[in-house]
Amino acid sequence: MTGLLTLNAGSSSLKFGLYKEADEPELLVHGQIDGIGRAAQLIVKSGEAETRDQVDAPTQHAALQRVMAALAPYTRGMQISGVGHRVVHGGPDFAAPTLLTPEVQCALEALSPLAPLHQPHNLAGVAAARDMFPGAIQVACFDTAFHRGHPWVNDAFAIPRSLYDEGIRRYGFHGLSYDYVTGVIARDFPELHAGRVIVAHLGNGASICAIRQGRSIGSTMGFSALDGLPMGTRCGQIDPGVILYLIEQKGMTPREVQNLLYKESGLLGLSDLSGDMRTLLASSEPAAKQAIDYYVFRARREIGALTAVLGGVDALVFCGGVGENASEIRQRIVEGLDYLGLEMNGMESPDPRDIGTGVARILVIPTDEERVIARAVHDAVTETLQ
Repeated sequence: MTGLLTLNAGSSSLKFGLYKEADEPELLVHGQIDGIGRAAQLIVKSGEAETRDQVDAPTQHAALQRVMAALAPYTRGMQISGVGHRVVHGGPDFAAPTLLTPEVQCALEALSPLAPLHQPHNLAGVAAARDMFPGAIQVACFDTAFHRGHPWVNDAFAIPRSLYDEGIRRYGFHGLSYDYVTGVIARDFPELHAGRVIVAHLGNGASICAIRQGRSIGSTMGFSALDGLPMGTRCGQIDPGVILYLIEQKGMTPREVQNLLYKESGLLGLSDLSGDMRTLLASSEPAAKQAIDYYVFRARREIGALTAVLGGVDALVFCGGVGENASEIRQRIVEGLDYLGLEMNGMESPDPRDIGTGVARILVIPTDEERVIARAVHDAVTETLQ
């Protein structure tokens, strides 16, 4: 029996999925290690069963070793034929899943300045997997790929053209999530797939994408994963003048500003309490309420803007940890959008994913980025064997 492994390596985490190889890969077990480099915890989920254990994982390589030890009962008699990796940034050139040759890996390392808190860790996961599975093909799947082919006006900044030619442009992210959700819409709601859909991926990282006939037309995220909506610890949209002020008048270094915008801002910075929406919703602190108010306001504002990009909206889709689970946030975002045909009033639908009652549909579709990766790896393995 052959199997596929999917890896999503972050700065202090490693998400994984083990699949039985098939035309539609069959998920056997999945989970993650959190806290790499400090007090790491391994979570393994198989069906309804879940285990949690403290493990020693100082590096990505050590984390992958812990993962494979935990997967041993599932991999007996199995050959791992391919490993798929989520790579945040594909730059202007990588628009499809790609075999990770040494040349490709070198090109992706050169893109690290475009995603400094993501790309190096993604590639560290690649190195660990290559060492552990030397006979398996390694495939990169890019969060930016879904957005390649944007109209030029959605790609460009109003800065000198030479900088655009160098690659300073709007890329968009969360593409694996949008790819999966768009596939579900095409399968289960074909009448919507042909139309104008806005997908809100709301989690610790958050963005919203305008999609027409299954293709990305515009996105709230741009050159980096900072732009657009406020996130757990990331700032979202900000006047560039603020950054100049922090450097020139406050004397902050670029590294300090980077840390501020990526790790100390967003819901955490606004509330001075937490970047976790669940904690904020449970809090009675006024600052927690203000942080939620800002989050909702920005999401509603971006939905309106992307509706203008599309020339109307036929469906609004929520996904991601917050989008899928926080019904209060969904309700508050939709409030006041009845002028777009978006309304929710709690009426039951034959399809529990369908939560709207207005002219435009409102759906909740759980995303599955790992499955998108597994499918890409299966295709790459199949092509390699032909």
